[in-house]
Amino acid sequence: MTTPTFLWRIGICVPDGVRETCEDYLETISAAVSSFENEDGAGWTVEGFADAEPDDRAIAQGLAATARKADVEPPKPKIDLVPPRDWLAENLAQFPPLRIGRYFLHGSHFDGNVPAGALAIELDAGTAFGSGEHATTETCLRFLDHLARRRRFSRILDMGCGSGVLSVAAAKTWPQARVTASDIDDEAARVTALNALGNGVGKRVKALCGVGYASPVVRTHAPYDLILANILTRPLVAMAGDLKRHLRPGGIAVLSGFLERDSRRVVWAHEVHGLRQIRGAALKGWRTVLLSR
Repeated sequence: MTTPTFLWRIGICVPDGVRETCEDYLETISAAVSSFENEDGAGWTVEGFADAEPDDRAIAQGLAATARKADVEPPKPKIDLVPPRDWLAENLAQFPPLRIGRYFLHGSHFDGNVPAGALAIELDAGTAFGSGEHATTETCLRFLDHLARRRRFSRILDMGCGSGVLSVAAAKTWPQARVTASDIDDEAARVTALNALGNGVGKRVKALCGVGYASPVVRTHAPYDLILANILTRPLVAMAGDLKRHLRPGGIAVLSGFLERDSRRVVWAHEVHGLRQIRGAALKGWRTVLLSR
């Protein structure tokens, strides 16, 4: 287990229209960036996390330059030190068993009984994103449950696999299928491989670190009957054409990871390439759609 360390947090409050621009700037000086909508509806809070003390003067200059391009007032950064936390231990302690459709998700610490008829998925997210609790993961799993009653798939791609929860669920749902699980984070690929192995589907889940559809392994295993992409609005829109080229005619794509207000943008980007939406669902402000080629 990685020893918890201190992190520096750079926080700014920005209007909605410049959120992505400020995220892009913070990504250049941070190891990780997150953002969330303020509860009072007054814009967004964007946070960057760095493992070295930030240069507050350079950050102020960078934000000023970013603000000038967007024609807004420069946001005032708040820089503070975040105490070390054992994220894995917290993840385990806060991860109760979940029943989502036919799936029963639990951590390795669970010692109870699996409900009769459920497909058990043992999952320790570790340092990769995805314990199954997020609304987007839940709706993706419910769509897999829906598809399992209607379709069979033999070649599946999980684009942006995170902890591998969807890869493992797909492999267990369709026992004859081969799953390619790809993520730009090498830690996500490692955790996915371990979770697949721990769930008895390691030989049918190929986990790799790669950049979208440019990965040679992703290209080699195409075309896919089913593509799962629980990522973010911008990469979904940017990769719409690639998704279509890697999806078999008649194939299905499950897209998630975007807010309801971005749904039209995501769907339209794929409709331009000949896909059509056949189902949609929203949960806690997040949207998931089912598309067909």
